[in-house]
Amino acid sequence: MLKYIITSLFILNTMLFSADFLNEQKRYPRVRKAIEDKELIIKQNLQNNNISLNKLNIIIAAYKEESILEIYAKNNTDKTYKKIVQYNIASKSGVLGPKRMEGDLQVPEGFYYIDRFNPASSYYLSLGINYPNKSDQIKGKRNKLGGDIFIHGSDVTIGCIPMKDDKIKEIYLYAAYSKDNGQSKIPVYIFPFKMTEENIKNRRESQQLINFWKNIKVGYDVFINSKKEIIYKIDENGNYQY
Repeated sequence: MLKYIITSLFILNTMLFSADFLNEQKRYPRVRKAIEDKELIIKQNLQNNNISLNKLNIIIAAYKEESILEIYAKNNTDKTYKKIVQYNIASKSGVLGPKRMEGDLQVPEGFYYIDRFNPASSYYLSLGINYPNKSDQIKGKRNKLGGDIFIHGSDVTIGCIPMKDDKIKEIYLYAAYSKDNGQSKIPVYIFPFKMTEENIKNRRESQQLINFWKNIKVGYDVFINSKKEIIYKIDENGNYQY
């Protein structure tokens, strides 16, 4: 009986979360404040790009070396995305290269999605990403990978992507509107740098790291050239296949 009640409550909570996500988020003061401060800005930006708020889907792309976070958007009926806004990342943690173990201070690199929204975060508002993904689990230090990687407010970080509070309001709302429109897994692509041929050629890091970067560069090229979501699998060695 207890198991049935717990299961029923879980299903009810899931239904509420997925079917009326934005109203659930509005229970939190910081989300209401973000809407008060930023909704008109977001609506105007979307209108300028011929995107409807109630059809919004997004992709988030971050570049560690350049300290840039970009949002690409489209109507959920469109085939391709377009870049609609760019933000400066507030501070850096670690060095170039993927996150391979807990406590290494690294920001992950690779292909992820938003797996949780925290409207009452210690860092104002935060969006969790699904690190470690399957690639990280294969290539990283087994059972010591760490977790809790977020795009969040505040300008301090240990392995996350920090944004100023004023900007996380916008980023959080773009994601919340997209989630409310049924985009269940909002892609988050984290690159070490703009992955041009020239940038790759000039690197002096280890061959192992260069090989990893060449692997994610294939996905980078697909995204940049097609402006579509990257479709990939992860093989037994933790490499991305497109």
